[in-house]
Amino acid sequence: MTPKPADPPIPCRYALKGRVVTMNENLEVIPTGVIYIDDGKIQAVSPAAAPKPSGFESAPLFSTGGTIYPGLIELHNHLSYNILPLWKVPKLFERREQWKNLPEKRKFITAPMQVLGKTADFVEAIIRYVESKCLLSGVTTSQGITLSGIGTVEYYKGLIRNVEETDDRDLPDANTLIEDVDDASKFFSKLQKIRSCLLLHLSEAVPGDDVGRMHFEALKLPNGEWAISDKFSGIHSTALNADDFKILAQKNGSMIWSPLSNYLLYGNTANIKSAKEAEVLMGIGSDWSSTGSKNLLCELKVAHLVNVSLGGIFTHPEIVAMATKNAAKILKWDKFLGSIEPGKHSDLLVLNGNQGDPYELLISANESSIKLVVIDGVPRFGYKGLMGRFGKNNLFMDFEKDTEKLRVGKKSRLMYLKDKAEDLSAGALKLSEAKKRLKGGLTRLADLAMKLENPVTTRSMLPRKGRSPLFLYLELDEQEERKFKSNLRRGLLAKKPTALLTYPKGVEPYSVLLKDVKIKLDPLTVVDDAEYFDNLNNQPNLPDFIKNDLPAFY
Repeated sequence: MTPKPADPPIPCRYALKGRVVTMNENLEVIPTGVIYIDDGKIQAVSPAAAPKPSGFESAPLFSTGGTIYPGLIELHNHLSYNILPLWKVPKLFERREQWKNLPEKRKFITAPMQVLGKTADFVEAIIRYVESKCLLSGVTTSQGITLSGIGTVEYYKGLIRNVEETDDRDLPDANTLIEDVDDASKFFSKLQKIRSCLLLHLSEAVPGDDVGRMHFEALKLPNGEWAISDKFSGIHSTALNADDFKILAQKNGSMIWSPLSNYLLYGNTANIKSAKEAEVLMGIGSDWSSTGSKNLLCELKVAHLVNVSLGGIFTHPEIVAMATKNAAKILKWDKFLGSIEPGKHSDLLVLNGNQGDPYELLISANESSIKLVVIDGVPRFGYKGLMGRFGKNNLFMDFEKDTEKLRVGKKSRLMYLKDKAEDLSAGALKLSEAKKRLKGGLTRLADLAMKLENPVTTRSMLPRKGRSPLFLYLELDEQEERKFKSNLRRGLLAKKPTALLTYPKGVEPYSVLLKDVKIKLDPLTVVDDAEYFDNLNNQPNLPDFIKNDLPAFY
C-alpha cells in the first residue's frame, strides 16, 4: 500500500542560528552555524559568516544562543500508558511472562488504562498529555498510540511523528509486534514485505535465561537460515548472548535498548558489550513511565551511567546517535531524518548553552534546558521569548490564540498545539484541560468502571446503526483487550443493552478492584516531579549507581 501524502507543512521560510550538531556521517559540528528552513525542509546548513542562500535574503533569522541537534527519535515506548506514575516493582523477575499478568500490575496499570481508555472524553486527554510529555523532552518521533472505533483500527497522527503511521512518502511506516514469534517462516514472509522495519519485543528476560533465549532461537528457519534482515529490530534483547548478537549483526539486524526498564524489572540489562563488539546497530527507547524512564532525555542519562559502570563501551556521540541517526537508519528514514543536512525534514531540538562537548551537553540536559523543539519546520515548544518571535514575525501562529503557556521547572514556556493534520480525537484540546480531566479521572476509576460494566449506561456510548463511532477508544497491549472488542461488537448487534466491560468467571471486576484506588497523574517532566527520585530509590532491583548518580543531572 502506497503511503498517503502528509498534509503539507505551513509554508514558511526562516533560519535558525546556533551551534549546529549535524550528526552527519562525519559528525560535523558548526560552532556558529545557520540552518535555513523552507516548507518544513532544511534547504541549507552553513557557517553564519557564509552568504545566505538564494531566497533567504529577507527571511527572518532567529538566533537561539544555544546548541541545535536533530529531533530525538524514540523507538520503544508504550505511549498510551504514560499518564501513570512509576510502579513499585514488587520483586525480581526472570522474564516478561512473570509480571505481565501479575495481580498488582492489573490493579495499578492494566485496569486504570482500560477504564480511561474506553471512556469518552478521556481518550483525547490521554493523547494530548502523552504527546506533550514527548515534546517537553525533545522527542519529535516515537512509537504511536493505537486507536480503534467500530470497524476501524488506526494510529494516532498528531503533533509528534508516529513510526507506525506517518502519512509521508519519505518515511515508510514501521510495524511493531509484542507477541513472540511462533512461526519463523510466516514472520520472515511478513518481514520481507515491509518497507521500513519491524520492531519486535525480543527475548525480554534476564541475561542468560534459556527460556528467554528460546524466543531468539524461534527465529531460525527450517533451512537453518534466520528470519532476520536489515528490516528487523529486536526490542530489549536482554537474554541474547555474544553469539546471538553476532548472528544479529551478520544478518544486518538491529536492537533497541531500554536500560532503565530492564534494571527495574530484571536487575540487569542487555549485553551491550557483546552487541557493540558485534557492531549491532542500536537505537534507544524509554519503554513507558510505569517501569521505565519518564522520557528519552532521562533514558539517555541512564544509558550513560550504565556505560560508565561498564568501563565506557560507547562514546558520547555513539550514545546520542542511538536517538538520532541510528534510529533513523533502523527505520529506513536516514535519507530524510536523523541528521541536520540539506533536503531533510527540519525536526530539531535546541538546548541552552553552546560551549563544551556538545554530546555531553545533550546527555546531561534536563527538560528545563530545552529552548526549542521544531517538527517539520513548525515550532512546537520552547522558551516564551523565542517562540514569541515566531508570532511577532507572523510565522505559523496567532501568538495569543494558538499557543499555551506552561512552566517547566521555574521557567516559562509556550506550546503550539495547532495542526490542521491533527487527528480529531485530540482536536484543539489544551494541555491544561487534558491535565485537569486526567487528574479527576484517576481519582474516580471505580465509578467510571462501573459505568462501563452497566448495560444501561454503556448503551448511550455506542454509535447508532449506520453511523460512524461517537468515540474512539485506546487499543492497549493487554489480553483483556480482546474481551472488550467482543463485547463492543456484541453490543452493536444486541437488541438489549450490553455491558462493554465483562469478565470471565472468578475474575474481579474493575469496579471492585479499583475501589478506593486513587492514582496520581504522572508529572510531565522529571524536574517537576518532586517524588521521582524517592520512587526510584524504593525500587528493589535498581542498582545503586543509578539511584545515586542519576539525581545529579537534575
